[in-house]
Amino acid sequence: MNIVSKWLRNARSVSLMQSMMPAALAVVLAVGSPGFNIWMALLAVAGIVSAHLAMNLADDYFDYKADMLGDRDKVVRKGFRAMMVKYPYLTDGSETPASLLKAIACMLAFALACGAGIFLFRLHDSGFSGPQGCWWIVAIAALAGFLGIFYSAPPFKFAYRGLGEPVIGFIFGPLLMLGCHYAAAGRISQEVVWISVVVGLLVLNILYTHSFIEIAGDEESGKMTLARLLPTDGLRLAAAWAINMLPYVIIVAGAVLGGLEPAYLAVLFVLPRSLWLCGSLREFAKGNTGVPDMPPLILGAMKGWERYREMGIDWFMMRWLTSRNITGAFCLIIIIAKLLSLII
Repeated sequence: MNIVSKWLRNARSVSLMQSMMPAALAVVLAVGSPGFNIWMALLAVAGIVSAHLAMNLADDYFDYKADMLGDRDKVVRKGFRAMMVKYPYLTDGSETPASLLKAIACMLAFALACGAGIFLFRLHDSGFSGPQGCWWIVAIAALAGFLGIFYSAPPFKFAYRGLGEPVIGFIFGPLLMLGCHYAAAGRISQEVVWISVVVGLLVLNILYTHSFIEIAGDEESGKMTLARLLPTDGLRLAAAWAINMLPYVIIVAGAVLGGLEPAYLAVLFVLPRSLWLCGSLREFAKGNTGVPDMPPLILGAMKGWERYREMGIDWFMMRWLTSRNITGAFCLIIIIAKLLSLII
């Protein structure tokens, strides 16, 4: 295994769908704009992927420094096997904190190089100031960098204060999509603002679902999450319903007010999936953790299901994968609807 593939694995490249789907959506929304440039779009996606991987590694580094591993092992022994081991490459000695920092620095340097290239191109094209000036790039990169670094790092440590879920939603929703869209089109459209808020909520939902069904394990390990910040099951369920339903409300409102294509209302076909998830979380809160032997078709594909059942984590994975599939379906439907509107 070469050094690149090794660090891609260590950086949990399997999680890249969380950034690549919103990035692809932002690029598609930019197609047809007068300033659209495919090379800037590809450069933005490459920079986003590199920054995402660096953020994953930075999270490992600060978790390792905070000695979270002992708590995670304790939770696993108590039966919460859904809480997988992090940074095995550090605990088995194959890498060191110093080599991890070097990998983070390399990935951040690549992301910054991509951003610098986009900035110079758009500076020549649009100038720096004005409503559509390339100050957008500086502002978005600075805010994303601040939130990404201090997600786990002191003194803010957002992930340790129950703010990790909204921070990630904001990074992978509005910041990622607005930045990628501006890189591709040289402007920020009303359409991408609407959609970026929706995607942010959908990403937030993935993390919130995770923390909702692992609240007992998080309490045991002392990890503070958004679900733990809410003191009762009633409030946690109300938050789950709000986070799941708001994306549909925003799409409908945007279509009615003329800010979004009416074709985007096709995302309502995903609504049964969201309703199932909310109902399943309600049952989970009552202590009914069981799930069907096989995932219902409306929940989408769940690769490796038999393995999850054998591991005894089907109760966790069906709910978490459903939240992930909701996000994927939303993005894919809007991508298809946008492309069709450009063709027809």
